[in-house]
Amino acid sequence: MAHRGEDPEVDWPARPDTSLALNRMGTFDWDLDSGRIHLDPTALEVLDLRPDEFDGTAAGLRQRIPAAEQARLEERIAQALKEGRTHYGAYFRSLRRDGSSSWTHVQVHVLRDPDDRPHRVIGILRDAAHDHGSPPGTGTGSGDGAGDGERAEGRRMTGVVERTTAILAHARTVSEVTDVLKDPEALGHLGAVSVMLGVVDGGRVRLAAEGRLGSYRPEIEYTRIDEQYPMSEAVRTMRPVFLASREEFQGRYPPLWPYIEPLDVRSGVYLPLIAQGRSIGALGLLYARDADFTAEDRTLLMALAGGIAQSLQRAILFEQEHDLAEGLQRTLLPRRIPEVAGARIAVRYRASGLGRDIGGDWYDVIPLGEGRVGVMTGDVEGHDTDAAAVMGQLRIVLRAYLIEGHTPGTAMARASAFLCELATGRVATCTYAEVDLTTGMLQLVRAGHLEPVVRRGDGSCHRVQIAGGLPLGTPPRDLPGTGTGYPVTSLELHPGDSLLLCTDGLVERADGDLDAGMRALLEAARTGPADVEELADVLCGLVGDAGAGDDMALLLLRRRGTPVPRGGGPLRQRLAPGDQDAPALARHLIRAAVAAWGAWEQADEIELAADELMTNVLVHTDGGGQVCLRLTAEGRIRIEVEDTSSALPQRREAGDWAVSGRGLMLVDRLADDWGVEPRGGGKCVWCEFAVPQPAA
Repeated sequence: MAHRGEDPEVDWPARPDTSLALNRMGTFDWDLDSGRIHLDPTALEVLDLRPDEFDGTAAGLRQRIPAAEQARLEERIAQALKEGRTHYGAYFRSLRRDGSSSWTHVQVHVLRDPDDRPHRVIGILRDAAHDHGSPPGTGTGSGDGAGDGERAEGRRMTGVVERTTAILAHARTVSEVTDVLKDPEALGHLGAVSVMLGVVDGGRVRLAAEGRLGSYRPEIEYTRIDEQYPMSEAVRTMRPVFLASREEFQGRYPPLWPYIEPLDVRSGVYLPLIAQGRSIGALGLLYARDADFTAEDRTLLMALAGGIAQSLQRAILFEQEHDLAEGLQRTLLPRRIPEVAGARIAVRYRASGLGRDIGGDWYDVIPLGEGRVGVMTGDVEGHDTDAAAVMGQLRIVLRAYLIEGHTPGTAMARASAFLCELATGRVATCTYAEVDLTTGMLQLVRAGHLEPVVRRGDGSCHRVQIAGGLPLGTPPRDLPGTGTGYPVTSLELHPGDSLLLCTDGLVERADGDLDAGMRALLEAARTGPADVEELADVLCGLVGDAGAGDDMALLLLRRRGTPVPRGGGPLRQRLAPGDQDAPALARHLIRAAVAAWGAWEQADEIELAADELMTNVLVHTDGGGQVCLRLTAEGRIRIEVEDTSSALPQRREAGDWAVSGRGLMLVDRLADDWGVEPRGGGKCVWCEFAVPQPAA
């Protein structure tokens, strides 16, 4: 009975007397997409080719593989690919330089991409001139019990190699590769009592993993490639090192013998891990028995080494790409979080772990002066370097608009217009919160993002239901009365309260149940520690194995208390066109607040100045506005009236009988200071009144 993939109809070579000769084995790597074939130096020797005679193509092999043999091999490989097989072995005749023919054995492993499309074939070429007259499983053996047992053991070992290689195909990191190799069950199947994986690190070999026996010693964790160690020799020569007895350990590698002597080790093999024609490491297997390492043993071990080499190289490249992507994204995030009086802030960012896929999540903290601070989290659509680049630009633009003095809604609208102008075809979500730590007033604006969470000082926790606008970068809709499209919600953040902002990577789950993730987040926030740094670590632990592989940004802000001994407000009132009650309510609030702040004697002047500014908004603009009253850190009462008109007010001299034109003149006479500031598409007219200090 023939082995799968081996041709039972060919004439196998007769058994020569030199059955103990060492067979040469080389590796090859065939890229099916480009058609390029790489043969290592030993593989070239097996085919009796010089490096300058082989051009790296299938056509370049025709001088050594007869056309009939090559056609048969291509047909067999095509059939294996069609059937979805991952391993294939066959014998074929090759031509020597002197015109004679010789038997060669090929063992291949097919690699497939995520779409299950074969894109690469790796394997071993072995000089089979000294194989027995009947290659394994051809049915021409002696038929005795011992032969049957050997063939059964060969089939078992072949299955072990295939299963190990299949498992390694799913390993994405070096640690995952080493975990597979250190598995005690896998070691038992291979018949080894210990396994060692060495990885090339510069001019040294670093022992990356050691399993089961305890042969690891710190003194040999790093060895130079030119030192007299079997693992170094395998890396240096790109040839396997077989040690069949303890005497060979002692005689060939004296520096290693003191570490081997106390162990129950009688033989070992060190296999070079070769990828793309260079050594990237070596695999060491130690056995508690003397071993003669038959040709079949060597073929299987080299096949195992080939699969491990490909998995290890893929893992190394994956980790390098992941580190590069994560480093790039971190350079686009704030390099440091500023200290903010009156608050403790903690931030966290975790990359997705998707190799070079890089996300567009971000956070930011923006000191705005006078006890105010802005915080945000956001997420740009996509997982690539373009998403990261857009994220960096969008974060800086939002920061600039807010520092410039634009209101939260206006800053969000302008950032959305900016992203539209970039014409990237991407959208972004964002939640921005502006906190006045003097008064605890919190303003929130949301653009298609997760709603924020507030944890109160008593431990209660809830989501803040706020109106939201469309994601940033969505083409604007010309609808009357929609304003900026990003409404602002106000609430109070008391001392001891914490605000939580995050991106969806913190609540997404592999099963797609976003609600379950949000419930877990609320529960963890409710029961977690009060310290924001400790709470941030607890919340990051929610991602773990349950995460959906997305990146994540998290920001926590806890209000410590009022940073200055005096403070109050702010009080805000919307001034809508046609709303006759709004000015009266605003005047009532202003008079009550002024009295509470110890300026009762100035209440009439402050109310009159505010009334004049509110009247200007309602009479001279179309979109209404907002009045804000607060006590500044310097102890002044400040009135701000914002509107959506960019036309600046002009002070003018009114005639004796004029019924208008005296508003700004009154403000100038009544207030200690006043001025005008641009705010996005509109402006803010403000005035300030000094408050008398209380007597000692």
